[in-house]
Amino acid sequence: MQNIRAEGLQKLIQSMIEGAGSSQAEAEQVSQNLVKANLMGHDSHGVHLVPRYIENVKNKVLQPNAHITVEKDSGAILQLHGNMGYGQIIGAEAMELGIARAAETGVAIVALRYTHHLGRIGAWGEMCAEAGMVSIHYVNVIGHLPLVSPFGGAEARYGTNPYCTAIPSPHGGKPIVLDMATSKIAMGKVKVAYNRGVEVPEGSLINPNGAPTRDPGVMFREERGAQLSFGEHKGYGLALIAEILSGALVNGGTCLPENQTKNTIQNNMLTIIINPDSVGSESFFKRELGEITDYVKSARPAQGVDEVLVPGDPERISIVNRGRDGIPLDDTTWGELIGSAQTVGISADTANNFVEILGSTPD
Repeated sequence: MQNIRAEGLQKLIQSMIEGAGSSQAEAEQVSQNLVKANLMGHDSHGVHLVPRYIENVKNKVLQPNAHITVEKDSGAILQLHGNMGYGQIIGAEAMELGIARAAETGVAIVALRYTHHLGRIGAWGEMCAEAGMVSIHYVNVIGHLPLVSPFGGAEARYGTNPYCTAIPSPHGGKPIVLDMATSKIAMGKVKVAYNRGVEVPEGSLINPNGAPTRDPGVMFREERGAQLSFGEHKGYGLALIAEILSGALVNGGTCLPENQTKNTIQNNMLTIIINPDSVGSESFFKRELGEITDYVKSARPAQGVDEVLVPGDPERISIVNRGRDGIPLDDTTWGELIGSAQTVGISADTANNFVEILGSTPD
């Protein structure tokens, strides 16, 4: 396991994305988004995705340099088509339109369909929070075989279907961001565990026979197992709601078998953006938000816990630590990145010259 400085890793990923056909500006934006996910501790949504992205470009199921199309503009409602562009680009464009509309009308409902992988959904919540808006995001995942079994089921039916709510902070720069897969762990975390040769947490996976397992390999063999929802029936219920709202209501498609055969990653997202001042007194909202945040965090820490955190705090801590110590990448992930770089004309020696290794840690 090598710890790599973020700046050099970002430049390598930018060169790879650009080598696959993206403009310099697009490659920079995509690479920054991915490396930031690693910095925040979300390796599942970081640079390990790049080989899959480049493969999808080569298979023409991911369209470099694509931009959003506005299909319907009706007051507070925006229906948008992502044209299977990079989700890191399409997601940002969608939020820019939604934030501007919420500033005008008090609320915006953004229905985004047919975009490639949107990455870390918290990034779009953070954009809204930075603009002073509250946002709620429901996402579904189609285009490939299902990953997660419904509660009580022994085979997969749908994707990891993220949910996110972001709330601006009255203290500045520290929004509350709840961003989570509705599966026990994200599929990317299963891949990271597989690459590192470690087990996943209890209650995350079942094998092809429906029995519990901690072996991440069950998701990468011909006869596959399935992921489990967090919180048993509660996570399953939220996942199904996300599937319906983002897939059916947005008209992007749901996890039906005919939508699972394109060997790509398609996301659809329903976003609700609220201007706090349009609901009630913004000053009351900010005061109460600040006080309840401080009150919750003032709880006496449990044994073995340093301090009580709110959603968004662990990511901010990780940015400081990984910014100083480097981003950990296992040998398998690094090997996959090198192999993918070579497919776009970047030699192994050149790829290695991009990065600065700050140290090594046990896998």
